Amino acid sequence: MPHWLDTGSTAWQMTAATFVGLMSVPGLVVLYGGVMQKRWSINSMMLTFATFATVIVVWLLWGFKMGFGAPWLNSGAHPATSGFLHGFIGTPGPVLSAKAETMDGVIPGGYGAPVTMPFPEAALIYFQLVFAAITPILSLGSVLGRINFKAWIPFVVLWITFVYAVDAFLIWGGGYFAKMGALDYSGGYVIHLSAGVSGFVAAAVIGPRLARDREIDAPNNMAMVAVGAGLLWLGWNGFNGGDPYAANQSAAAAILNTNLTTAVAFLVWVGLDFLTGRKPSMIGGVNGIIVGLVAITPAAGFVNGWGAIALGIIACCIVYFAMNYLSAMRPFRNVDDTLGVIYTHGFAGLAGGLLTGVFADPHMGPFDAVDYSKGVVHGGWTLLKWQVFAGAWVIVWSAVVTFILLKIVGIFIPLRMSQENMEIGDVAEHGHEVYPSDIPSLGFPNGIPGFSGTPEPAGA
Repeated sequence: MPHWLDTGSTAWQMTAATFVGLMSVPGLVVLYGGVMQKRWSINSMMLTFATFATVIVVWLLWGFKMGFGAPWLNSGAHPATSGFLHGFIGTPGPVLSAKAETMDGVIPGGYGAPVTMPFPEAALIYFQLVFAAITPILSLGSVLGRINFKAWIPFVVLWITFVYAVDAFLIWGGGYFAKMGALDYSGGYVIHLSAGVSGFVAAAVIGPRLARDREIDAPNNMAMVAVGAGLLWLGWNGFNGGDPYAANQSAAAAILNTNLTTAVAFLVWVGLDFLTGRKPSMIGGVNGIIVGLVAITPAAGFVNGWGAIALGIIACCIVYFAMNYLSAMRPFRNVDDTLGVIYTHGFAGLAGGLLTGVFADPHMGPFDAVDYSKGVVHGGWTLLKWQVFAGAWVIVWSAVVTFILLKIVGIFIPLRMSQENMEIGDVAEHGHEVYPSDIPSLGFPNGIPGFSGTPEPAGA
C-alpha cells in the first residue's frame, strides 16, 4: 500500500461520493418521476438518467481536468501575482490512464503549491464527478414537460464544459475567486446557484409547458416524491461531509450542521404555511427540506451550530417569500420554471453563499491551523465582499453562457418537443407510460385475460 494512502479517508471519500450519486440516481429520478404529471413521469426519469450518464463520460474525457487541473490560460507570470485568466479554467484532458487513476490525488489549482490528497486520484475524480452530474439534473427541473430529449444531451455536454467547469475551477480548483478568499464549502454557488440561474434561462428560451400542464400541475405519486426527498436529505451527508477531503472533525461538523439547518428550514416552512393560512402540504415540506439543504451547502464546515440555525431560518423565509409572492412579479411570472428551481436552488444557493460571509466562524476551518476569513458577526467584512463578487460572477456567467449554448444547440436540433408529442406525453416520446397496467393495450397487448371489454348486463 502506498505510504501516502490513508485508508479511512479513502473509504470515506468513496462512500461520501456514493451518497451524492444516490441523490441523483435514484433520488432525483424518483422525485421528478413522482412530482410530474403521470404522462411526463417516464420522460422526467429518462432525462435524469441520460444526464447522469452523459456527465460521467464528459467528466472523464476532459471535464475533470478543466475544473481541477493545471491552469490552461497561463499568463506566464508568477502564480502569486498572475491575474484572472490564469485562474479561469484548467487544461482539458482525459483521466483514463493507469497513472491517472492510481496516483495520489492532487488539485494543482491556479495559484501556489499543489494540494495533495491522502487518497487516490480516482477517488477524487469520482467524488467531483457526482457533484458535476447532479448540477444539470437540477437545472433540468426547470424545463420538464417540454424539453426535447435529443437537444438536452448535447446541451449538457456543452454546459458542463463551458459553465460548470469554469465555475468549479474559479472557486474550487484553486482559481481566481479561491485565491481572493471566496468560500463555497460544497457548491452553493458552483452547483445550486448556477443550476437555478441556468434552468431559469433555459425555461425562458424554450418557452412554457402546455396551458393544461400549468393549470393542472398535479403530482402523480407523492410516495415517490417522499422517497426522493428522503434520499436527498440523507444523501446530503455525503454531499457536505465529503468536502473536507478527509474523515475529520470538519466532516462531522458539516454533517451535523447540514441536518440542523434542514430540520429548521422544514419546520419554518410548515410554520409559515400555518401563519399565511395555507395547509402544510407535502410539496411545501419538501421545498423546505431542499431550501435547508441548499442554504447550508456553501457554509456547512464554516459556520457553527448557531450559524446553521440562522441560515435555516433566514434562507427559508427568503425563498418562501420569493416562491409565493415574488413569483407573481416580472420577470418570474413570465417564465414557466416547472419545479421552481430558481427559488429552491438559485435563491437558496445565493442566500447561503452570502450568509456564509456573515456567519463564518474562523474556528470552524476544515483543516487544522487554517484561519479562514471571518464572517461579519466575527468581526470581518472582506469575506462577505468576495462572496458578493463570486455570486455575481456565477449569476452572470451562467445566464449568458447558457443562453448562448441553447441558441447554438437550437440551430441544429429543436430545443422544444414537438407540439404533437407534448399533447401525448410519455407514450409519444418513449413508447410507454409509468403505469402501463392501467392501459390494456400496453399492459396486456392481447387484452386483459378474462376481460371481454363488454360489461355484463345488470343482474347477471
